[in-house]
Amino acid sequence: MARTIQSLERAAAMLRLLAGGERRLGLSDISSSLGLAKGTAHGILRTLQQEGFVEQDGASGRYQLGAELLRLGNSYLDVHELRARALVWTDDLARSSGEAVYLGVLHQQGVLVVHHVFRPDDSRQVLEVGAMHPLHSTALGKVLCAYDPVAHSEVVEAEREAITPRTVTGLGDFEGLLDLTRARGWAADVEETWDGVASVAAPIHDRRRMPVGAVGITGAVERVCNDGELRPEIVAAVRDCARAVSRDLGAGRF
Repeated sequence: MARTIQSLERAAAMLRLLAGGERRLGLSDISSSLGLAKGTAHGILRTLQQEGFVEQDGASGRYQLGAELLRLGNSYLDVHELRARALVWTDDLARSSGEAVYLGVLHQQGVLVVHHVFRPDDSRQVLEVGAMHPLHSTALGKVLCAYDPVAHSEVVEAEREAITPRTVTGLGDFEGLLDLTRARGWAADVEETWDGVASVAAPIHDRRRMPVGAVGITGAVERVCNDGELRPEIVAAVRDCARAVSRDLGAGRF
């Protein structure tokens, strides 16, 4: 029988433990569950953290799975029900809007991009699956904060950095943006995250009518906006896409 590498076996067991247990686990929980000395467990965790497979919460010191696992290939993401249900609709949205489409979910204090459809032209573009975007400034992030209590708590407790001169950082003003998002059913980002770039996003709900993600388009301000206002046909297309994915997830009509 071929010999196995013990350190890899232990790392794999650690990842399975983090995947199947509570949202975050402490060092003592992990070491006792796997029958490892704390020093051994900490060394493996440190290596996994350096590679992005594990992340440590700065406040509690507890560990959870890292975003790097999502970058290991589309075969992993294909089993993600949200992405699988959104594939056709996001392709349609990219074609109808002429812009890049992003599907995002909450991950720690940010938005994790789990699907990205390129803008349907011949321009050179970079795949952003696995990228982390800010919660407080992006359209995807605002949608998640408006509808997901966990995302709201994360953004309220975090420092809201002024990424551009247009970024809203004050808590009162930001809460006003979230109220507006809930009232109209979509969120916008006009040069709040990237100069010259505008975005529109809408929420996706599951069969329990719980928010599970957000879908949106991103493009140059001159294409997405008209006379300083977001083009209504793009807003409508994004909302239609979000509703279609939600229906496929069993949410019914919104």
